[in-house]
Amino acid sequence: MLIGILQTGHVHDSLIETYGDYPAMFAQLLDGYGFTFKSWAVVDMEFPDSVHDADGWLLTGSRFGAYEDHAFIPPLEAFIRKAYAAPVPMVGICFGHQIIAKALGGRVEKFDKGWAVGASDYDFNGETIRMNAWHQDQVTALPKDATVVGRSAFCENAALLYGDRAFTVQAHPEIRDDYLGGLIEKRGRGVVPDPVLDASTARIGTPLDDKRVADQIAAFFKQPRPERVLP
Repeated sequence: MLIGILQTGHVHDSLIETYGDYPAMFAQLLDGYGFTFKSWAVVDMEFPDSVHDADGWLLTGSRFGAYEDHAFIPPLEAFIRKAYAAPVPMVGICFGHQIIAKALGGRVEKFDKGWAVGASDYDFNGETIRMNAWHQDQVTALPKDATVVGRSAFCENAALLYGDRAFTVQAHPEIRDDYLGGLIEKRGRGVVPDPVLDASTARIGTPLDDKRVADQIAAFFKQPRPERVLP
């Protein structure tokens, strides 16, 4: 199964040599599930020719806001709506979670209670799942087809399921602790309040549930779906 990675941002220049860019992180997260990958840097206006160029789409995180005015956002939203209608399954992570919601009629805003950074616990229908977070923006109004399947006290709409068409997560299962530490020091200082960064640094090393989230993503992509008819 070919997963097309729609890259909506780039890893910070000071970290990319060590950790690679976002497509490499997701290929590592989903290694062992039988997927192959191809990436398009939509943030740089590199788009697939068709929503059928991959069997499923994965939308990455980004330093940009889904509500901001950037050249790549309108064509990306149009692509999301076409993929959703086709349908070709989509998974969205952080910005990907937000832009899918916005493209399908939801609302994304800068959260008035500030930032979530580092190891955070989420309730996935009674199951506690811990992931690293890095966000201030949140989905604050749901599209009509979205069901909340993950939440926390800080982030009410932390994971959304749109039937068999999309599965999106606000936190970052692809972010490992060593990268998080670099992100805190290279990008966080001066942007995120120091007490938030210091508290998240103290939680580094807390066991994460990235593999369980990867299992969910893989199961979502691989679930049986009706035979699609290409237009």
